[in-house]
Amino acid sequence: MECISEVTTAFLSLASTPSELPDDVLSTLERFIVLLCDRTSTCCDVNVLRKKLFSRKSRSLEHLPPTRAALEQYIKRAAYQAGHIWGQAAIAFVILPSPCDWGWMKSGDELEPLWTTLSDVSKSSHELICCGCRKHCGGKCRCKKSCT
Repeated sequence: MECISEVTTAFLSLASTPSELPDDVLSTLERFIVLLCDRTSTCCDVNVLRKKLFSRKSRSLEHLPPTRAALEQYIKRAAYQAGHIWGQAAIAFVILPSPCDWGWMKSGDELEPLWTTLSDVSKSSHELICCGCRKHCGGKCRCKKSCT
């Protein structure tokens, strides 16, 4: 695997109570994920790889790597767990940053993972549907019904 030292450095930086997720660390880990999914790829962008794998290799959505937005939230949650929680396990009184800054969101009194910052595909997929309407979709049009 190329540049193992860069990946190791990226993981170590996340394990040492980071104050943020630096862009260079995110880019390094993004390239790492690309290579895990397609070891011969020259691509550095998981979104480009997703498109390539879906269109050329006929992979189902479940077998694609995460989007960059989802990967970023996943890395933030991992950094919070490894760097802030486990990284300070031997300290009696720790000061933790808000989990809401690290890939979590409040839902009532509980925390839930923030899976992505992208909008839900079901809410935006109507732009991809083409029913053949000559004018605006409306009334009894099947694409209008599918978007409600």
